[in-house]
Amino acid sequence: MAGLLPRGRQGHLCVLLKHMWFDSPAYALFLVLVVAVYWRLDRKRQNIFLLAASYLFYGWWDYRFLLLMIGSTAIDFFIARSIQRSESQSTRRTLLVTSLVVNFAILGFFKYFNFFTDSLTHVLGTLGLGVSAPLLRILLPPGISFYTFQEIAYIVDVYKRKLPAAESFLDYALFISLFPHLIAGPIQRPSHLLPQVQSPRNFQSDQFFDGILLILSGLFRKCVIADNCALLANAAFSGSLGPSNLPVLAIGAYAFAWQIYGDFSGYSDIARGSAQLLGFHFMVNFRQPYLATSIQDFWRRWHISLSTWLRDYLYIPLGGSAEPGYKTYRNLFATMLLGGLWHGANWTFVVWGWLHGMALAIERYFRQTGFLGKIFDREVKWIWLRRIVVFHLVCLSWVFFRAESLSSAISLLRGLGHWTWQPEYFVALKFLALFAVPLFLMDLYLEHSGEEYVLQQRTPAMRVALACGVILLISLFSANQANAFIYFQF
Repeated sequence: MAGLLPRGRQGHLCVLLKHMWFDSPAYALFLVLVVAVYWRLDRKRQNIFLLAASYLFYGWWDYRFLLLMIGSTAIDFFIARSIQRSESQSTRRTLLVTSLVVNFAILGFFKYFNFFTDSLTHVLGTLGLGVSAPLLRILLPPGISFYTFQEIAYIVDVYKRKLPAAESFLDYALFISLFPHLIAGPIQRPSHLLPQVQSPRNFQSDQFFDGILLILSGLFRKCVIADNCALLANAAFSGSLGPSNLPVLAIGAYAFAWQIYGDFSGYSDIARGSAQLLGFHFMVNFRQPYLATSIQDFWRRWHISLSTWLRDYLYIPLGGSAEPGYKTYRNLFATMLLGGLWHGANWTFVVWGWLHGMALAIERYFRQTGFLGKIFDREVKWIWLRRIVVFHLVCLSWVFFRAESLSSAISLLRGLGHWTWQPEYFVALKFLALFAVPLFLMDLYLEHSGEEYVLQQRTPAMRVALACGVILLISLFSANQANAFIYFQF
């Protein structure tokens, strides 16, 4: 995992792992205790208890960041109520702008202070103006990107009168801080989760068992698929497999593609399953993204909570596709560049976002001209060709997402022009196939059946057997190297 993180963030994540919990039995014990108490309470006491548990969950790492989140929550709660009460459009707009400035200022300071100071120091150094970097180094509060985006969505929806402002600070604070989604999403829409917080929740055995199966699905994706693929990805990106060449690039890109998919979809399943144990429903965050037939289709399937947020709160307000001529392409690039920068304070994420913006713009151009329709019809063979092309384009972009720096990414991509074969490459590819193919076959099944997890609509006996089988697979094939969830760093 250390090779994945930008310098200066590795120590932060190591400390976070020590306390925060998804890769250890501590989270399981915490969840069991919360569930055991939670269902013995009425709705109001449930919310009080869950808020206290969520604040404990978050504050365990550093209470100062808990105070930051509570302060941010309080500001938006009172601004939203003021927006709803006001009849003056100018006052409402001023309050909206105030909230946006505060939220983005907090996010920008904590997330990008080190990035901009380091970049400025480097630029001045290249100009011969050697300066020392500031001694102040800012730690990134866990989950700040996720809860900030939820707060922004809430304020905007209240401003547009799509949603009434919450009357209870307790309900709103729980909507922001509910622990299953707090650290790495999925980003919950106010119109979806807030009414659930405000309504009574009744225990349902089917929903509870679905939650257990989702958690097991997430653990399988994370511990078996992602962590084993990480061994190969780390070796390729660190140079342990040797100098960059086409086989090393392929092993690294493919391994990281399945690592990040298993990792983040696994986290999302665990978060959704944990929420269902508490009577909440979280939105689906992944729908078989590597079966996408275009980059646009990929973003309809990958990290859906973020892609729809960027669409509704950034792309459409910028003008979306309604803008004439080049402005639509400008909006696409701006959205994807900012989406890339949201992922982290590193130029590699900016380039990753730019590549996806470029791909979306090119697709849009050819779609408007009808060029794609002339090349590809709806026959199965052409669908699979498109899937293969899109998958490899996504894999190439993952190189920038995974690399520590632009120079490291470019160095690895130079392997496209070099071919060297070593016997260990074949062993690595077999190891990768052992763990990537099961997830691929699972996605094919889910794509065909429309289920959220395998055997969702089968008999209880089959689902219990599935749960036992997954537990056995996790016990036998979990990697012996602990890796933090990738999206913890965002």
